[in-house]
Amino acid sequence: MTGKQLGQSCPKFSQRRHGTWGVRQELPPGADGTRRTFRRSGYSSATEAQNDLDQVRALLAIPETDDTDGRQRLGDLLEHIASTREPLPTVDEVRRKFRSGHSLTSRITVGEWLDTWIAGRKIRRTTVRRYAQDIRVHLKPRIGHVRLDRLRVADLTEMFNGIAERNMEIEESNALRRAAIAELKNIRGRDARRIAHAAIKEMPPFRRTTGPTARKHIRSTLRAALNDAIAQEIITFSPAAHVELDSARRPKALVWTKERVARFTATGERPSPVMVWTPAQTGQFLDGIADDPLYALFHLVALRGLRRAEACGLRWVDVDFSGRTLTIAKQLVENDGEVEESDPKSDAGDRPVALDAETVALLRRHRAKQRKAQMAAGEAWVDCGGRVFTRESGEWIVPNWLTDHFERLVVRSGLPPVRLHDLRHGAATLALAAGTDIKIVQEMLGHSSSSLTSDTYTSVLPELAQEAAEAAARMIPRQASARTAGLTSGSQGHQGSTRTVGKPDLNATKLQFKAAS
Repeated sequence: MTGKQLGQSCPKFSQRRHGTWGVRQELPPGADGTRRTFRRSGYSSATEAQNDLDQVRALLAIPETDDTDGRQRLGDLLEHIASTREPLPTVDEVRRKFRSGHSLTSRITVGEWLDTWIAGRKIRRTTVRRYAQDIRVHLKPRIGHVRLDRLRVADLTEMFNGIAERNMEIEESNALRRAAIAELKNIRGRDARRIAHAAIKEMPPFRRTTGPTARKHIRSTLRAALNDAIAQEIITFSPAAHVELDSARRPKALVWTKERVARFTATGERPSPVMVWTPAQTGQFLDGIADDPLYALFHLVALRGLRRAEACGLRWVDVDFSGRTLTIAKQLVENDGEVEESDPKSDAGDRPVALDAETVALLRRHRAKQRKAQMAAGEAWVDCGGRVFTRESGEWIVPNWLTDHFERLVVRSGLPPVRLHDLRHGAATLALAAGTDIKIVQEMLGHSSSSLTSDTYTSVLPELAQEAAEAAARMIPRQASARTAGLTSGSQGHQGSTRTVGKPDLNATKLQFKAAS
């Protein structure tokens, strides 16, 4: 041995670990007192080896010298890393876990954390159910295997790209099934129709895509879970706060004009997810269901904009006939086929709703009919907590059943289709078109902000929009000599005379002007 390096002439140079640097550090004894050592080799330079050795020593310095349990935990961590060849964690990461009491050796996945997180949530049952659905359907299948501390924005971008691709597959599948059903109408012959039916049965069923609003909710669910992980010092970064999604704009409500009804009749396509009847169509519907036991419910939703759950949960104790108001204090919600009573969905939802004289009279007649039915039923009557609207036996109304019942009534009416929730849209639209201040409409609907009301419900009925356009045109003073044939904005007036121009609403002050002399 000369002490000189042989370089490439060394006979052991071809061996992978020969000629590299290594580190060795004594670790705190194990739980049984056995001696432990951190060893790692294969470094290409002394600097690289020294950097890792310094990091090992910095990790060992995290617990106090008299913290025997803490020193043993650090020893367990470094022993695990040495055996698995994992990269050394940062000092800040280990210090955070050490201080919070979390395991230093376990590597929790996103799926494991989501299960732990959802199990400990103390919130509304409906909210937990929605969180759980996002976790079960989207988050765990797509990113559940990723280590929680290694989740990155790129992982979430890939997840949402996958959801978008899945949407395209669903749309294509739905289109094929829809086309097959349409073709079935033209097939003649029992055997041919049986074969076509069998082919349709083998196709995937109609499925819903995961739209922009649903994707936004998935991100919100993950963000809430990751924020709690940050609060517990498990991680320091939430990629859900930085992933970009397509904007999820609320669909604007459109009115069923004659042109839109004709288009729907010809194509079967709804112009918007949210469709609103005209006042005449709403009146036709209410007139047509006047004999229905739940007529008063639909009247109330159509005029005052109650939510389905609020209408089902309304109690007589919450109706003030003398004050002509009702209070939204309870609602009925359906979870996994079970109906339960709960408080309104938000503080803004717990609200008084003003009633017109006709609605008050209608509710009085409805109460009289209910009392008569209760007396006739006797002991068979089911007491469901004094609900305003019940089934014939007194049982409370299941929200999903109410939706189905409403859809049957709409089909019977022959009117273009709207959802039960669209009656709420219609009530808001009518109130706004009648000149009601948007703040009052917001309170009537139980929205938390007027911006939500204006973004969603500011549809203007066509006939009223036309009147507004004419009123705006009349507001512009014009010289008679400057007008051309066919332009009739405003009324004719003499030079030097004073005239009154159109007013935008019944409460507006008359505007006057004097033509220039």
